[in-house]
Amino acid sequence: MSPGRSYTVLGSLRSRLLLGTLAWIVVSIILAGLGLNRLFQDHVYRQFEQRLQTHLDQIMADINLEGADALSLQSRLSDPLFEQPYSGLYWQIARRSADTQAWVVALRSTSLWDEALDVNAVGKAHGAFALTGPGRQPLIVLRQELDELNDSGLSLQIMVAGNRQLLAEPLARFERILFLSLGGLALGLILAAVLQLVLALYPLRLLRRRLLDVQQGRQPEIDGRFPSEIQPLVDDFNAVLNANARMVERARAQAGNLAHAVKTPLSIMGNAAAAADPHLAELVVEQVALAQRQVDHHLSKARASAVRAIGLRTDVRVSLQTLCRVMGRLHTDKRIDLDLPDQEVIFKGEEQDLQEMAGNLLDNACKWAAGHVWCRVSQEDGMLRIVVEDDGPGLSADQLERVFGRGQRADERHPGFGLGLDIVRELAQSYHGQVQAGPSDKGGLRLDLTLAA
Repeated sequence: MSPGRSYTVLGSLRSRLLLGTLAWIVVSIILAGLGLNRLFQDHVYRQFEQRLQTHLDQIMADINLEGADALSLQSRLSDPLFEQPYSGLYWQIARRSADTQAWVVALRSTSLWDEALDVNAVGKAHGAFALTGPGRQPLIVLRQELDELNDSGLSLQIMVAGNRQLLAEPLARFERILFLSLGGLALGLILAAVLQLVLALYPLRLLRRRLLDVQQGRQPEIDGRFPSEIQPLVDDFNAVLNANARMVERARAQAGNLAHAVKTPLSIMGNAAAAADPHLAELVVEQVALAQRQVDHHLSKARASAVRAIGLRTDVRVSLQTLCRVMGRLHTDKRIDLDLPDQEVIFKGEEQDLQEMAGNLLDNACKWAAGHVWCRVSQEDGMLRIVVEDDGPGLSADQLERVFGRGQRADERHPGFGLGLDIVRELAQSYHGQVQAGPSDKGGLRLDLTLAA
């Protein structure tokens, strides 16, 4: 493990996705189980109450009033549990006369045996309520009161009750089936989620192996096809690798060219020194100047061919104002007018490269100007434009064609090696721009530098 790097559960993309999926599956399964179980319980209780209501309706239909005091049922109820003592299913009929105002049990099912339901229990006169029955059984009771059935004001109270424990078995069986079903569903979903993560993240593991091959030099770039979400990243990375390889190859070529170019002046100076040439000093100055020119040229080409960093921003206003002040001190006999737009002007590149290009243009104009140099900056349609003009003698048509050539000087009276405008051209091309020379309406030379802004 590298210093400063910590690996935690939440630091893994696989762990985050897996934990989130597992949490969602568990919560969903639990909520679904609770909801289904509650719905089934409500359904079972409603079915049980409907069953009791059916028996209650049957009892009311079968009641036979043979006289003022006689009370009987015309037929037996269909459910055999009413005939088994303490079976959990009971019925009872109580009567009340207008004189007594007290309920007296008149008829009851065999299942009650020698006990009776509480006729004065607090509950609904019509509907279901809870009651403790024989053997402290928890009952669900339906009660129906019938008032003034005859001339003497006879009232009847019909009660049908069922033990809640009769519902326990179907509910337990349902809960067991529900638990097994939802457990199997949860296990299947978890396995599917794990498999999906493994398959989904496999391209990332493959990409890591391909990157390791590139890092260890086994492959020059990332090969193979990846999913559409990853392939653009792979293509961009391969483009960076290819650009880096080209840059290294150009750097090697530049280093070789530079070594070859400097080798000849060094050999000449070495031979002259060995032979005690009387013109050694003059020869050294000449060959050193030639070597310096070669070094400057190859360094400028190396910088011009380098890969540019992304996201660079250079304030053109500040850079050119600084350059004009420096040029004013170097060429005190020349006046430099700088025309900048009101809005911010940005160059998407290195500040040193911008100063190298603009500085060479200004320096060239100051050398040739009679006394005045103009520099105008504009930015439109995504392009940065720097125009430098002077009031010097200008150049002929033939000189304009070769002014950007390597080592070309329009006038040997001015110092230099003829590399300034060549450097500008190389750097401008590296930024997908160009530089052009032409006659100026000021009387001298006009240099027009265009760069991608």
